[in-house]
Amino acid sequence: MKKRLLLSTIAVLCALSLSIITASAWHDETHLAIAKAAGYPKWYNAAGPDIAKIKAGFTEGRNHYSDNNGVGKVTPEMVLAQVNRYNDPDDNGGHLYGAIIASLRTYTTVQKEGKYAQYHLAYCAHYLGDLSQPQHNSLFDEFNKIHHDANDGVVENKVLKKINKIEKHMYPINLRLNYFESDLAAEITRIANIARDLDSKLRKENRNMSQEEAYRQLGHSASLLKAILNLVINPNLI
Repeated sequence: MKKRLLLSTIAVLCALSLSIITASAWHDETHLAIAKAAGYPKWYNAAGPDIAKIKAGFTEGRNHYSDNNGVGKVTPEMVLAQVNRYNDPDDNGGHLYGAIIASLRTYTTVQKEGKYAQYHLAYCAHYLGDLSQPQHNSLFDEFNKIHHDANDGVVENKVLKKINKIEKHMYPINLRLNYFESDLAAEITRIANIARDLDSKLRKENRNMSQEEAYRQLGHSASLLKAILNLVINPNLI
């Protein structure tokens, strides 16, 4: 009996671990739509980081969320403190915010070395999509588990045919070349807190996002990705 109970417990823990690894903020076509709306030339790579989680496990999985347990508000200091935890499989709380900056650092480093750097930019594009999904900015608790998949897919079926619905919610973001990382950290903070506020609202009302709320969130991700692309294609950045 004890052996059977132990095996059942192990199975549950393994299932929970797998769900954390494979949980994806937005489904594939939604990620692609964010990238297309932002004008990312290689938008078709934007879903790749979720594919990578199948083999890379927690090494990649921890880059896709920040559960912010006990955190009142995300701050730029929090964002920058996560950068050095990029690809750390032991950081259970996740480090999505730092992953955005770290992937861009890797992109510029690899490009300076004369190597193909585009995949690192694809990782950044994906993480920026994750940033606006409310459940990737909150604790992976019972509410998150119940509502996560439905919120990931709320606009999935038609989003690639309705890029204009994302574009409607886009707006200009100014990232200064000489203050790039500090400006970027501030924008990541702002969008993370918007996502957390929406998560709080959904919890209070015990519901999923509406399609309109989802498109508004996608607009935040696409706006910041577009601002980053405007600088990344500037040769002075590298």
